[in-house]
Amino acid sequence: MTFDPVRIRAEFPALAQNVNGKPLVYLDSAATSQKPRHVLRAMEAYYEHDNANVHRGIHELSRRATEAFEEARGKVARWIGAADPAELIWTSGTTGSINLVASAWGLDNVRAGDEILLSVLEHHSNIIPWQLLARRTGARLRYIEIDDQGRLILDDLPSLLSDRTKVVAISHVSNALGTVNPIKAIAAAAHEVGALMVVDGAQGAVHAKVDVQELGVDFYALSGHKMCGPTGSGALWGRRDLLEAMSPYQGGGEMIHFVGRDESTWAELPHKFEAGTPNIAGAIGMGAAVDFLSEIGMEAIQVHERRLLAYAMDRVGAIEGIRIYGPESLDEHSAVVSFTLGDAHPHDISTILDSEGVAIRAGHHCAQLVMKRYGIAATARASFYLYNSEEDIDRLVEGLGVVRGIFG
Repeated sequence: MTFDPVRIRAEFPALAQNVNGKPLVYLDSAATSQKPRHVLRAMEAYYEHDNANVHRGIHELSRRATEAFEEARGKVARWIGAADPAELIWTSGTTGSINLVASAWGLDNVRAGDEILLSVLEHHSNIIPWQLLARRTGARLRYIEIDDQGRLILDDLPSLLSDRTKVVAISHVSNALGTVNPIKAIAAAAHEVGALMVVDGAQGAVHAKVDVQELGVDFYALSGHKMCGPTGSGALWGRRDLLEAMSPYQGGGEMIHFVGRDESTWAELPHKFEAGTPNIAGAIGMGAAVDFLSEIGMEAIQVHERRLLAYAMDRVGAIEGIRIYGPESLDEHSAVVSFTLGDAHPHDISTILDSEGVAIRAGHHCAQLVMKRYGIAATARASFYLYNSEEDIDRLVEGLGVVRGIFG
């Protein structure tokens, strides 16, 4: 499929509707993306023709379901550059993946006096699991601060890292500001002191080609629903040696090899971490999303989004009273424009835009440390994806004109 925004938009049924009597402009993809027909049909085909549990049955439907389920694992693994599909664990999403690492690896390897390094940019999903781990083990949390443009102050990194640092957990891309973090350089610094590098890739793998081997990280978490896949789907990639050494995250069916009265042994990777009946349709849908994005091409998507971001920064930034948060350089900024407008509360901005058929996000975006850094409670956030166009941004600007008219 060549990159044609009009044709691509037509693949997403939800975008064809009117909201409040006006054609929908969806600018909330950082919260969740819309789903193309290719994904919807793949999930429908499973439920209509192959609905059976995986791995456990020898009948035809179970065989077909298992084949589709494992084929999807291979697609996602290859998509992020994993060396082996067995290194990819199906989870409910980035949140589930990070909790898995914090519990299954953290509880066995982090002790009192150890340190966990996060950043002020993090989504709550990459803060709370580490806070819980620190509370249980007596470890200490430390944070990389951000500058006025929302970029990590990497000059502080040498003083924050030491032989006490066990984990560095950083987002690939900030969901609140769109900041693109230099993961490869941070991972190299973490490894110099013997720490593991865990990446929240919820907003990273969505917008650019990711190669976990090239990045040099130890764990990479991602969510299907951010990348045109279904909600409740996601994956954790981890280095094989780490995954093999880790204890199971949950116990139950599927993750065992042998069960005795007092002791049991575990299944091989990746099944050791996949207790119970998995989200089979979700995995198949996530694999279909990878097919869809791969056919278009991540490089083409990135070029399109960069063009949209430049256009949005220029047009939105020209509005009187607007303040945009996040890096000024497009090289350090993903497809998010986070802003405030005069004295208008972001919730009011979002409500008025909704009346104009424009969907954005308003709030702290599960990133309260970012908001505190800027001394605000919330921002309005417009986020773009492959199905958006310059016309969508024009509609956003027109809607913000309505906001200015109401608030003076």
